[in-house]
Amino acid sequence: MSGPTSGPTSGPTSAPAGWTALVVAKAPVAGQAKTRLGADIGAVAAADLAAAALLDTLAACADAPRRVVALTGDLDAAERSADLRRALADWVVVAQRGDGFDERLVHAHADAHAVTAGPTVQVGMDTPQLTPGLLAGVAAQLCDHDAVLGPADDGGWWVLALRDPADAATLRGVPMSAPTTYDHTLAALRSGGLDVAPTVELTDVDTVADADRVAASAPDTRFATRWTQLAAVAR
Repeated sequence: MSGPTSGPTSGPTSAPAGWTALVVAKAPVAGQAKTRLGADIGAVAAADLAAAALLDTLAACADAPRRVVALTGDLDAAERSADLRRALADWVVVAQRGDGFDERLVHAHADAHAVTAGPTVQVGMDTPQLTPGLLAGVAAQLCDHDAVLGPADDGGWWVLALRDPADAATLRGVPMSAPTTYDHTLAALRSGGLDVAPTVELTDVDTVADADRVAASAPDTRFATRWTQLAAVAR
């Protein structure tokens, strides 16, 4: 599914005080970002789309009480570098650390908590259709649950919210970027004794078909504008 769909979003209408939007991101450098998409549309175009998606994500998180980006890669070499630096001016930026992506996520939650104590609502940069309301709704679920996990339609997940960011330690050893990542993550969280709430399913942008669906579902985003431009050139 491309955009927010009906699902288990009922519950509190206000989020816990002092929650943090945590974006785990890679600098959109040509040849390093969106490589699957780049195989079809070119490395520079794919990196530019990744930059647009990251800018959309940052904008969707702008109303969060606290904002942290866990970043890897060279932002100076990224597409839309100047735009990204302006967008990040009022964010706390920490470097990703750890070997596997599971370790990077564990450390990202810990590092965010160290600089902005409180619950974390973590997303990536592959869902430019994210909205402020959807993000706040996920945060609000933490009033009644220890964690919220949102499935992606490729078997992964697009959001992980934790009332206690230390619970991200349960992610160690979970296989990431796999068709079973959501299932394994849910099992790991539950094995840690957490009450996990679901939320709506979104599409991660990894392929041309994904980009088509997401752009159609969120036509006012930077991502959709750039995708439409690329499609016009291709025709």
